[in-house]
Amino acid sequence: MFLTLLSYLVENGIAFITLCDSSYPRKLAFHYLQDLRKEFDKFDSSLIAKITRPYSFVKFDSIIGNIRKQYIDTRTQANLSKLNANRQQDLDIPTQNLAEILARRRNSEMSERSSMSTNQRATSSIWGSPLLEVIALKWTPISIILVVAIVSLWATIIITDSFVI
Repeated sequence: MFLTLLSYLVENGIAFITLCDSSYPRKLAFHYLQDLRKEFDKFDSSLIAKITRPYSFVKFDSIIGNIRKQYIDTRTQANLSKLNANRQQDLDIPTQNLAEILARRRNSEMSERSSMSTNQRATSSIWGSPLLEVIALKWTPISIILVVAIVSLWATIIITDSFVI
């Protein structure tokens, strides 16, 4: 099974994304993204603001390739020193698991649903509860038909002369 690690960094309106093998160190992937960000910071922001398509960054391919070459082998001395540096301190990189993002989305969807249901409850205050409203909406037509049938049957029996009490 081929497992991958998706790492990203968003700075100044640019999303830096890398896709690595799961065995590649996460810390090193973020160092790679930080180095890319530093290189892009050297360029004029108006040049980067003009880019509208993702493949427009092909112009920067040589820069991206040079940085990529530095990070291909995780066993080089420079990469090992980056991995071992500040071992006790966490990097100042916002890392979020995909599961956390999905959990936040589920929570926001649930809060939207609950706010919608409270809005619906506020509009249907005649019934007092949503369950009672559902029951009333389901059984009201059936009960009206039954009442009309019983009244018409009763009227038919009363009108008939052959019925003796």
